[in-house]
Amino acid sequence: MPELPEVRAHAERLDGAFAGTRLASFRALSFTALKTFAPAPEVAVDHPLAYVDQRGKHLLLDFGVATYVIHLMQGGRLRPDEKQSAKPRGGVARWVFDDGRALLLTEAGTERKAGVWVIDGDPEVQPPLDHLGPEADTVTPEALLEILHSTNGRIHGLLRDQRVIAGIGRRLANEVCHRARLSPFAMSGKLDGADAERLVEAMRACISEGLAFERGREDMSASKDRPGAVHHRKGEECPDCGDVVRTVEYRSYEVAYCASCQTGGKVLADNTTSKFLK
Repeated sequence: MPELPEVRAHAERLDGAFAGTRLASFRALSFTALKTFAPAPEVAVDHPLAYVDQRGKHLLLDFGVATYVIHLMQGGRLRPDEKQSAKPRGGVARWVFDDGRALLLTEAGTERKAGVWVIDGDPEVQPPLDHLGPEADTVTPEALLEILHSTNGRIHGLLRDQRVIAGIGRRLANEVCHRARLSPFAMSGKLDGADAERLVEAMRACISEGLAFERGREDMSASKDRPGAVHHRKGEECPDCGDVVRTVEYRSYEVAYCASCQTGGKVLADNTTSKFLK
């Protein structure tokens, strides 16, 4: 799933290409596309796109009178639509502008979870953005320590909880834990101020590296191509110590780590029922 760096860099690309252009039409191409009933999805027609922004893993198309909030989920992409075919493959929604260009939201696969919220007023205080925690690259060590102690859980899962910290997914959680030299299964309530400082430094560094990579591209990257030390690196050498990168496998994803860097050399059992290192 695209995370903060990918979504922010893509918002910047779209803003540079489409901001100031007047909306000619909006059309939902899938019955699962719209997640709201009011205002009407055509409310922004004849209004210029003020800007494209990002909040957590969401894209925001702000037309002044209303904001289209878009969640790409796992397989969604929002791209310029050159063909504008009547039934595009995986089509979810289309925005057509008065200069003839268009944006097409598509979703690969069959899950049909990508969607659009049409928001009247401040989108930050309405679903789906109202439950989000602070942006991952803005949280301070002091605020993070408070979060860690008030929401006790395994650090890898806590980092991915959008209600706690917005913008981090599985890849960034793997990379942040590795850079901070913390076990992905360390309990947040046992971490101290020094741990919080390392986590904040790791989040900012990983996001900065991801942004630099994404800003050098013309389109959003695939997960396997994104930079990192441990994510999608199972069996390879850890770039920091030379130990092998290992994983804990789950049904739909894996937690990657380096035992030498993160768990004092202890190898975590590769099943979901084990008692992991705390």
